[in-house]
Amino acid sequence: MSTRSRIFIGIFVVYLAAIGVLLYRVAADFDPRYRESAEESLVDTANLLATLLERRTYDGVIPTDELERTLAELTRRPVYARIFDIEKTRIDLHVYVTDRDGTVLFDSKGRDVGANYLDWRDVSRTLEGAYGARTTVVVPNDPNSAVMYVGAPIRERTAANPTGDIVGMVGVGKPIASIRPFIVNAREKLLLVGVISTAGFALLMVFATVWLVRPFGFVRDVWRTLARDPGSIGSFGRRLVHALRTAFADMRDALAGRSYVDQYVQTLTHELKSPLAAIRGAAELLREPMPEKARARFAGNIEEQVERAQTLIDRLLELSGLERRAALDKSEPVSLVQAAYAARDELATLAAQKEIEIAITADANATVHGDAFLLQRAAANLLANAIDFAPRFSKIDIAVRALKKHVELTVRDRGPGLPEYARDRVFEKFFSLARPDSGRKSTGLGLALVKEVAALHGGAAKLANHPDGGAVATLTLPRPKST
Repeated sequence: MSTRSRIFIGIFVVYLAAIGVLLYRVAADFDPRYRESAEESLVDTANLLATLLERRTYDGVIPTDELERTLAELTRRPVYARIFDIEKTRIDLHVYVTDRDGTVLFDSKGRDVGANYLDWRDVSRTLEGAYGARTTVVVPNDPNSAVMYVGAPIRERTAANPTGDIVGMVGVGKPIASIRPFIVNAREKLLLVGVISTAGFALLMVFATVWLVRPFGFVRDVWRTLARDPGSIGSFGRRLVHALRTAFADMRDALAGRSYVDQYVQTLTHELKSPLAAIRGAAELLREPMPEKARARFAGNIEEQVERAQTLIDRLLELSGLERRAALDKSEPVSLVQAAYAARDELATLAAQKEIEIAITADANATVHGDAFLLQRAAANLLANAIDFAPRFSKIDIAVRALKKHVELTVRDRGPGLPEYARDRVFEKFFSLARPDSGRKSTGLGLALVKEVAALHGGAAKLANHPDGGAVATLTLPRPKST
């Protein structure tokens, strides 16, 4: 992965991490906020029940028979409510009443009548005239069994004492489990909204940055994609995606700043050191008297190294130009069979030097839409790479096949094959393997160029080992429906 890609991904990861932390903090705050809301409702309910009990309280005696009948009927009452996405079909309340000493006079569950609740915080504080509340786990070590209780005082008011004395309390409890579905539902909605908002903001950020980096270039690329021959919907979609990919690359490069340029300059400088050093050494030796045969050899070395440097620069400029293209300037039917034969004719001399046979098998209707020159350059680069690694007196097979949706051009050599460590790097810029014959490396730009040409045409390129030995390079391109 290039430095510019790592920089951009780093920025985006930091953004996602910040959004993730924010969503986590908000989601974690749901539980206490919902409990506070539920507690507030319990306060209302407890005070309502306390007021009803006060109406019949006399001489310190709290009658609970009416409350008992009401709650019994409430449990039998059909209940249905749909609160957002949560359905409610029953009443989840636990009600008890105590006297001024904390002794239970009534329990809606009918289990603790006569027991003393004075040790419970909600009971003791309410009887003291303070606000009393508690959360108690009913089943030990099971937090899901927790119940929240709130107390309200029962006062006996007289004409002489309008405020009234506390003669008991009523406690109202609600299981925490009954509000948990609302918490889960809210968290799911928060996650959904968060994902949609994050994706939307990221997309908006990409488009805004692309517009700032190249405001008219992106529009021009999209217009060029629309104006070209329509072809199939799939090919149109691939061209549009490629336009977006190029705009994204420009944005990424802008965010990466000068590091992208530095990477190219450093690599180019490193690659030019070897030929420049050879040229300098040969030039120094040519100043000295020497036999004509040796002079011719050193002059040939200079020419060879100059050609090597020129090839590196030309390839780099060619690749850089391809990386900046979002769409093909022109698209026309191209026969990959003709591209294969043109590549063979171009490299016939190089193959003859190693006495290598080049055999071509092809389907006549192997036609794609694209740039004929670029496709021929891609085929020539694949063949040149195969010739570099093919042994002397061996054979290279070129096959062009027209499949249902794709056209494949494969080039197979009988060389040593692809080392395991190089399989994921062969299409990287400036990566090259030593040639078996000379031990030298190439510019490392040929296969990178093939990859860019394939992407520009909506296809793909790969290099793998053949089961019977050697390596096989494959250029896959979409096949127009009209062919």
